[in-house]
Amino acid sequence: MTFVQLIECRTSRWDELDRLLDTWAERTGGQRSATHALVGRDRSDGAHVVELVEFPSYEEAMRTSNLPETDEVFRRMVALCDELPVFTDLDVVRDEQFSESAVRRFFGTLTAAGALSPLNDLVDEDCHSHDPVNPQDTIGLDAIRRECRMWRDAFDAVFTVEDVLAQGERACARWRWDAVHRGEFLGIAPTGRRVAMTGTTVFRRGPHGTFAELWWQRDHLGLMQQLGALDELEH
Repeated sequence: MTFVQLIECRTSRWDELDRLLDTWAERTGGQRSATHALVGRDRSDGAHVVELVEFPSYEEAMRTSNLPETDEVFRRMVALCDELPVFTDLDVVRDEQFSESAVRRFFGTLTAAGALSPLNDLVDEDCHSHDPVNPQDTIGLDAIRRECRMWRDAFDAVFTVEDVLAQGERACARWRWDAVHRGEFLGIAPTGRRVAMTGTTVFRRGPHGTFAELWWQRDHLGLMQQLGALDELEH
């Protein structure tokens, strides 16, 4: 279970405390297992400082806490504070942050072997999919599944997700798509060619935790060129 340690303190020596936090990160680099750290100052009381440190589990947090470097930094931190810091240990029971794993699972599902998944655990029923290649948005889970089946019928493909950046209710994925042209695609008979395409997709998470909106950017022109659809135009 994900574990978060909430640390509150009061200090009139914020700049020194800020540098000390950098020192702790440097000295425990490669040893501490914190996955996310956030520090905030109270807008109405600049001496009130709050730090949130996230760990994969309570046990991992305790292992980091027991490092000699952590003990030294804590003693120096106490010296910079106007009063003893207060620690609150929290087991995370609900997390509404955008899930990178859901983004990666979405791309894996699109090209997984066998019948196409219903996708209802990933995509809203009224999801809007924006693609500049299409004259109109694709609206609704059923329409999105029909479009996915069109691509699956035409290509044996796999997505490689290169990067995922997430913040709040949005995430952006940079991906590569590698495929073999096995079926008719936009009037082009099967060529058997190996093709590739790169692109990015932006996701917006809806109130139910599934994807409510998608924005696609992909090298469709490059794909058509690889399929030979532009040969007559190039002569």
